Amino acid sequence: MKCPFCNADDTGVVDSRVSEDGDRIRRRRRCLTCDKRFTTYETVELRLPQVVKHDGNRAEFDRDKLLTGFMRALHKRPVPTDYVDAAIDRIVQKLLSMGEREVSSRSIGESVMEELYKLDKVAYIRFASVYKSFQDVDDFRDAIKEVQKPKSKDR
Repeated sequence: MKCPFCNADDTGVVDSRVSEDGDRIRRRRRCLTCDKRFTTYETVELRLPQVVKHDGNRAEFDRDKLLTGFMRALHKRPVPTDYVDAAIDRIVQKLLSMGEREVSSRSIGESVMEELYKLDKVAYIRFASVYKSFQDVDDFRDAIKEVQKPKSKDR
């Protein structure tokens, strides 16, 4: 780390402390050339991949757009906000773990559908109707058959 006062390359860490929330480290440093002290902060920098749209355009990943999609599908549905946040966190973690620089919007849409399927079948069908561009009632019927549980033979 260069000294901000004299630009010397030789600095030493005098003290390190983790912040209260645990997401950054505060380091107190001393320049070995001019003997002045300064503070630096170390944080993790996570880079989410760029989203490649169906038309080939690229956009920065936007967590708020993901939330908007969930909220539209879940409108007036009995799903707690904590569950939605957890589902979004799982999608973001999946994107980060891929380690790719780009991801298709289709891949993100499929992940949203997987999460909605687990959360609420009605919301899943709502999202699928827009995502898959349902054209007629048969498309809805097929989606409903997909989420219906097979009837048990005992009944």
